[in-house]
Amino acid sequence: MYKDVLRSIENIDIYPVISLLIFVLFFLGVFIWVIKMPKDFVDHMKSLPMDEDTELTEKQP
Repeated sequence: MYKDVLRSIENIDIYPVISLLIFVLFFLGVFIWVIKMPKDFVDHMKSLPMDEDTELTEKQP
């Protein structure tokens, strides 16, 4: 039943191409963003989970 409904839609064959294009462009954009990220920012974010000077540890009794 669903196949018949999808076959009846005109120009349905363009939607998989558009979806793949959006998928590839999104992950390409994220990849470029990660590559251009400054190294000091990456080092700062990397050290945050091990940092014990957070507000959470100070508020706990």
